[in-house]
Amino acid sequence: MRLYLASTSPARLQTLRAAGIEPVAIAPGVDEEALVAAREAASGPLAPADLVQLLARAKAEAIVGATVDGEPIDGLVLGGDSAFLTGGELHGKPYRPDVAKARWLAQNGGHGDLWSGHWLIDHRGGVARGAVGRPDVATVRFAALDEAEIDAYIATEEPLLVAGAFTIDSLGGPFIRRVEGDPSTVVGLSLSTLRDLVRELGVDWPSLWNRR
Repeated sequence: MRLYLASTSPARLQTLRAAGIEPVAIAPGVDEEALVAAREAASGPLAPADLVQLLARAKAEAIVGATVDGEPIDGLVLGGDSAFLTGGELHGKPYRPDVAKARWLAQNGGHGDLWSGHWLIDHRGGVARGAVGRPDVATVRFAALDEAEIDAYIATEEPLLVAGAFTIDSLGGPFIRRVEGDPSTVVGLSLSTLRDLVRELGVDWPSLWNRR
């Protein structure tokens, strides 16, 4: 059974590999900002769970028609998205050092909720047979950093391309005191939630193991 990952996130890829799965990663090419803006213009601000699910579903659906080595997708297609809620505000990737620093100064020594969306399409036999999805959330509690540590961390550029401006599985790990919930949710992909979704589609989780 092949798993196709509609993402170019190194963290999601590594999370799956550590769980014994070597997915086929395909860039979804979704204009996330435009999609969110259009939905909010039509129905108002999105709750965190709705936001990450909207984008996770869009990413998965965007690659369903792709081919790999000339062959149509035959397996399960996974889309995921993450956002960080802290201080009543929802944040994605900061991209810029000044934005990352402002976020760290605001969340330093505090906590926030990392939301991850999951959308899984059953595309066995090259035909869409159904889909399931669910968001998950984990609460992250931060250590108190001094400003020099914050500046040094931002200078590595690691925080710029991750939701919430932090990682748990790399340089940012020592700055996290505790995670309440599935730790892999913080990486952007809840393995326990993914297993549930896989089983809902009638697929055995061990059938996805393909790494030696």
